[in-house]
Amino acid sequence: MNDLSDYIERHSDPEHPYLYKLYRDTNIYMVRSHMASGHVQGVLLKMLVEMIKPRRVLEIGTYTGYSALSMASGLGEGALIDTYEINDEMEDFTRRRIENSPWSEKVNFRIGDVLEELAEADTEYDLVFIDGNKRHYVAYYELALRLLSKGGYILADNTLWDGHVVDSSYDNDSQTKGIREFNEFVASDSRVEKVIIPMRDGLTLIRKK
Repeated sequence: MNDLSDYIERHSDPEHPYLYKLYRDTNIYMVRSHMASGHVQGVLLKMLVEMIKPRRVLEIGTYTGYSALSMASGLGEGALIDTYEINDEMEDFTRRRIENSPWSEKVNFRIGDVLEELAEADTEYDLVFIDGNKRHYVAYYELALRLLSKGGYILADNTLWDGHVVDSSYDNDSQTKGIREFNEFVASDSRVEKVIIPMRDGLTLIRKK
C-alpha cells in the first residue's frame, strides 16, 4: 500500500511548499498528525473547489488548517472560507499558520462549536466540508443542508473510518457508530445525490438537489 500511495503522489500535482511545511509541522508537533488531509486529498480539495467555484465555503473541523488552506488555494477572487475548530488548544498553532499562509485573506478562522455558533445563522454556503466530531456528523449534516445553496455540495471526510464501518469488532465504538449512522442517513436521504469516494479514510461527495 505504501508503494501505491507513493505512486499516486508522484503522479498527482506536487504539494505546495507551504502545505508541505504545514504537514511536516503537523507531524512533528501534533500527536494525531494523521488527522491532517495531506498531499493527495489536498490536491483533490483544491480541484473540487476550482470545479464548483463556491463563493462561500464552510469547514467544520479545522485542525491544523491543511484542508482549509488547500481549498483556499483554489478559491476565486472575493470567495471566502469560514472554518470552525471546537478545540481551543489548537488556536495558537493553527491561527499562526493560517495567517502566515499565501491565502490568509480567504480564510476566516473561528474557535467554537459550529452547531451553536451557526444555529441561528442565515449565511448561504455553496460548499461545506465536514471533518469534525464523528459522533455529531448527522447534526453537522442537517446544519449544512439548511445553510447550503440549491445545487450546493457537502464533502464529508472519514466516512469509511479505516474500514471500521464494516468491522463488527467496532460495534460498540461511539465514533464508528456515529459514522455508520451518518452513512445510513445520507444513503436514504432523497434531498441529495451522494457517492463515497474510497480514498484514504473515505470521502463522501453530496449534492443538494
